[in-house]
Amino acid sequence: MKLKIALVTGGYTAEAEISLKSSEFVYQQLDKSKYDVYLITITATSWFFVADNGVKHAINREDFTLPMDGNVVRFDLAFIMVHGSPGEDGRLQGYFDMIGLPYTSCDALTSALTMNKAYTKAVLAGIPDLYLAKSVQLFESQRGEAADIVLRELALPCFVKPNGGGSSIGMTKVKAETELAEAIEKAFNAANTGRQVIVEAFVEGREFSVGIYRRADGLFVLPATEVITEREFFDFEAKYVAGLTQEITPAALSAEQRDRIERLVKAIYIRLNCRGMVRVDFFLEKDTERFFFIEINTVPGQTAQSFIPQQVRAAGMTETEFYGELIEQALTAVR
Repeated sequence: MKLKIALVTGGYTAEAEISLKSSEFVYQQLDKSKYDVYLITITATSWFFVADNGVKHAINREDFTLPMDGNVVRFDLAFIMVHGSPGEDGRLQGYFDMIGLPYTSCDALTSALTMNKAYTKAVLAGIPDLYLAKSVQLFESQRGEAADIVLRELALPCFVKPNGGGSSIGMTKVKAETELAEAIEKAFNAANTGRQVIVEAFVEGREFSVGIYRRADGLFVLPATEVITEREFFDFEAKYVAGLTQEITPAALSAEQRDRIERLVKAIYIRLNCRGMVRVDFFLEKDTERFFFIEINTVPGQTAQSFIPQQVRAAGMTETEFYGELIEQALTAVR
């Protein structure tokens, strides 16, 4: 019998729109000869499946089953493709843990931790050859004096962004003191996890994104992608407006740089106790050639143009093979 896969999409944040695009691509690539795939949409008001005839069927949230046409569909696995909350911050993972349903992403603790950029950096401190930009974590209680705190601790330019959520939303590169207070307010207002802001020292250099996942024979690092954008930084527009960014996969790195970045990505994956696929972003600092950690993404985008699918193809695989491996490894982990 074919496995029943709940491909979970949507979400509670502005990233839901991207989640829908990612899940549509994954749905197209999954091997339908092995899996019966149900696209389950999660919103703040309802969780549902839309049948081929257009009828919407509500998910039973007590056990994540799907009552439909006099039968009850019970899933073998949840393939989580929800960017932002609740699919990337540990909430959905905790729910699936409680009802005993396997899933493809990192567990609840790792997902929650990695949504907090400052806490993630604290855990990663001490990994050999991994550099962390100096930063200041700001809490809601410090909002009134936030600009003064930053100016005491950091030099300009700097990056201001929400401490939780994607790095491209609510982010500003600040070059002058007069811009700082407005940038901090923008980040606080965009924060959707914990109402915190992180301000990081500017690192000049090349930007890279690297995928990694666990195979049956161990961790496998995908070929790196270099990101070259005409904008000040890789913001939301740079990600999703055609023509603003050049993405080179595989990236032009020396053999030593490739070896070093692979060691770093594996060390990060292990230190954070990751599962499934994740994507780690770095700066390679100009002149020093030191790799600086930017962030980790535990539910990376999965459109045809996204980094992970690019890297999968560069590694000589198809997305169908890759997603099949993710499913099999997630099921193996609970057997």
